Amino acid sequence: MMSAEPESALTPEEEKLRSECAAWGKGDPLAISYHDTRWCRPVHDDTELFAMLCLEGQQAGLSWLTILRKEKEYRRVFHCFSPDAILGMTEDELSAAMQNPGIIRNRQKVMAVVRNAKALRALLEGGEFRSFDSYVWHFTEGRRVVHHPRALSDIPAEDGLSRKVSADLRRRGFVFCGPVIVYSFLQAIGVTDDHLEVCPCKILTEEP
Repeated sequence: MMSAEPESALTPEEEKLRSECAAWGKGDPLAISYHDTRWCRPVHDDTELFAMLCLEGQQAGLSWLTILRKEKEYRRVFHCFSPDAILGMTEDELSAAMQNPGIIRNRQKVMAVVRNAKALRALLEGGEFRSFDSYVWHFTEGRRVVHHPRALSDIPAEDGLSRKVSADLRRRGFVFCGPVIVYSFLQAIGVTDDHLEVCPCKILTEEP
């Protein structure tokens, strides 16, 4: 899911508008690529949904650009975020991860990935949801929530939806999933679209 789609040619005016929407990335090519090809694009693959929840949790207290720069190594260390593979990691593997400068060397954050894999397994074994995709998207009945911000300052850090999802995730045993983290997660997987109104990358449809 990391392969970038070919970037369509933008006019100079579209480039300017895109730059305004992606200003958080400070012009970094990695951030621009993420903004153009992944941010607010609907995701329905279970493993990728889990990966983005974990990666957003790793961001806590840091910038998203920091996580993007370490994403490739995160995916290598945690076996492409396969929950089963994560639950099979040995103590030696986890200890090595905590010493790996390619990811955030924080014991709580490393172990959060394992705890979230356990929580996901319990969620799916409970029988209420057939997939993580059906769980995540049921909060909006399968619809995208398209906002219409005109400036980055119009985008909130959290909202009622992120608080609801956060509370349910925590009730089910997930960690590093407070409402601010979950708001970013919902943006990352396309449940919420917060591209600026003028951004050429905005998808206006509410269809998932």
